[in-house]
Order: sequence, then C-alpha cells, then structure tokens
Amino acid sequence: MTEDPYGILASWFGPDLALLDHLSFLHLNSNRFSGTVPDSFRELHYLSELDLSNNRFSGPFPTSTLLIPNLIYLDLRFNSFSGEVPDELFVKDLDAIFLNNNQFGGQIPMTLWASPASVITLANNQFSGSIPFNFGYMSSRIREVLFLNNKLTGCIPEGVGYLTDVEVLDLSFNSLAGHLPSTLSCLSEVEVLNIAHNQLSGELPELVCDLRSLANLTVSYNFFSGFSLDCARLFFRNVWFDFSGNCIPGSDMQRPPPECMGIPGGGLSCLRIPSTRPLACAGSMGQRDGMNRVPYTFPSLP
Repeated sequence: MTEDPYGILASWFGPDLALLDHLSFLHLNSNRFSGTVPDSFRELHYLSELDLSNNRFSGPFPTSTLLIPNLIYLDLRFNSFSGEVPDELFVKDLDAIFLNNNQFGGQIPMTLWASPASVITLANNQFSGSIPFNFGYMSSRIREVLFLNNKLTGCIPEGVGYLTDVEVLDLSFNSLAGHLPSTLSCLSEVEVLNIAHNQLSGELPELVCDLRSLANLTVSYNFFSGFSLDCARLFFRNVWFDFSGNCIPGSDMQRPPPECMGIPGGGLSCLRIPSTRPLACAGSMGQRDGMNRVPYTFPSLP
C-alpha cells in the first residue's frame, strides 16, 4: 500500500492487521501514516518483511516488531522514531535493518556484533558515544554498514578489520578522532570507504590506498597530515579520492594552517587491546595471493 497523496489514511494505525494472521509481506511505505506502531503487530507470526518507511510514525522503537518470529526485513527509515534502540534488535535473525533518518539516540548497543544482517543503516540519527569495539565481529554476510551523520566519538575500532566482506563502510559526518587503524587494510572487498567530516589525524595508511576493490575513498575534512605515493596513485586506478580539507602540506584545498595547529582531541591515540587472537589479512593488491600477510591482534569476544 503506497502513495496516499490526499492523506486519507493518515491517522490509520492498522491494529486490525493482526487479524491477517497469515500475512507474509507488509509494505506500507510512502504514505502519511502517523502515531505509533500498534502492539498487535506481534501477532503477525508469518510476516517476513515489514516496510514502514517514509511515513510519520513517532514514539520509541516499536518493540512489537521484535516479537514477530519470522521477520527478516525491517525498514523504519524516514519517520520520527526516537529514543534508544533495544539490544534485542541485533540479536534477532534479521537480514536487513534500515533505521536511517529518524531521531534515534543514545549509544549503539554492544549487541551489534551479534547481528546476522547483510545491511545495517543507522545513518542520519543522533547516536552518540563510541562505536562498539566488537562491531567487527559481525556475520560474514554483512555487506553495507552506514553510520554517517550521527554524533559518534572516539576511535574507529581495530576490529573493523574483521569486516573482510563489507562493500560499503560509511562513517562520515561524526566526531571520530585519532589515527586510522591499519586493520582497515583487511577490507579487501570494500568499494566505498567514506570517513569524511570527522576529526581523524595522522597519516593515511598506504595499505588502505592499496585495497584492491576500492572505487571511492573519501577522507575529506579531517586533520590528516599526509599520505603515501600509493594513495596518490589512486587517480591512475580511476578511484575517486577526495582528501580536501585536511592538513597535508603542499596540497591544494587544505585547511588554513592555524586550524591544523590544534587537532581536536589532541591527536587521540587509539591503542590496541591486548589479545592472543590474531587476524592475518592481505593488506594490499600485491599481497592478495597470500604473500607477506600482515598479522593483527584484536580483542577477543567476551
């Protein structure tokens, strides 16, 4: 049910939908539905897809959706939901989680790592605090992670290196600080890596620029002080590489020198957490055949 331009259904909450107890797909996107999601949705035992996007729903996260036993696709984007996201969301067997363009806040639950989803989009909300250190332990099915335009702080966790099959990683428009973890070089399948508009500093690791599948690397508007020749060669690989608005001497379109004298967070040092669990990955195009594999050590799961 889509396209209600006259708002005839704007105040319909849909509690009677639970009477359709064999319903498998429910797409109510792009209407003007308002109010909260009814608790009776939990009675839709056979529902596998729920799309409530592009409406005017509000209130806290609709926990009734987490009680739908066969749900694998949840789309709540472009509404006015607010408050914290429950831990149980990422424990549920969902393949796609779309929460972007709402007003969710608080910290991203530590259960994020347990999600089996292939797509997780938390963009354009008000999430704060650090990215959970264990988020890199997510299922090998994960392909897209979008955390852009929130209020996230702290370091990019070293465990990001475990996302070896991710294709899109967008952490832009936050307040992440410190140096980039070298483990980003493990993202051998990443095509889009966007960390623009943060407070990251140090030099851009050359192994990141060597990623074999890279098509778009955006690091603009941070406080990076340099990058290697390998990064400069990205232009010859037809890779979109935007490094404007940084502190790289001799380069065009950089920050004014006074802005580069005081790095936000004082150049936060992101230290490793000691562990006996190593991860080996081929960090560059020349290493993808298993030669010169670089070992990294990550924190173990609790």
